[in-house]
Amino acid sequence: MHAEEKQRVLGFGGFFFKAEDPAALAQWYEEHLGVTKTPTTYEEEPWNQEGGNTVFGVFRNTTSYFGDAEQQWMLNFRVADLDAMVAQLRGAGIEVEVDPTEYPNGWFARLADPEGNPIQLWQEKIVSPSDQ
Repeated sequence: MHAEEKQRVLGFGGFFFKAEDPAALAQWYEEHLGVTKTPTTYEEEPWNQEGGNTVFGVFRNTTSYFGDAEQQWMLNFRVADLDAMVAQLRGAGIEVEVDPTEYPNGWFARLADPEGNPIQLWQEKIVSPSDQ
């Protein structure tokens, strides 16, 4: 490596946040979104996400985009089939709001975890070279 070569991070190695009931909230994420709980030993594998685009969006502190004005963060998960995921969540009694707009980058839906943290689901619109 050359001295002038600037290093950069490769991606997220974890996302850590506080919760009123961490065990229950971790169970909810595993049950409804497939995000496995943090391993308790080094022999266990953590959640392994599929590669893809990741937006690191920094918003003005006055944004209402996350819902609650006091909310400091929002998770956005990529999904393969937004309609199927929404049906699955609704079938479990979870309220999900689907954005009816088709954006150039795909389709979105919003929900909140049991502690009110905002979650956005995103089905990426794959554009083939023949569509361009």
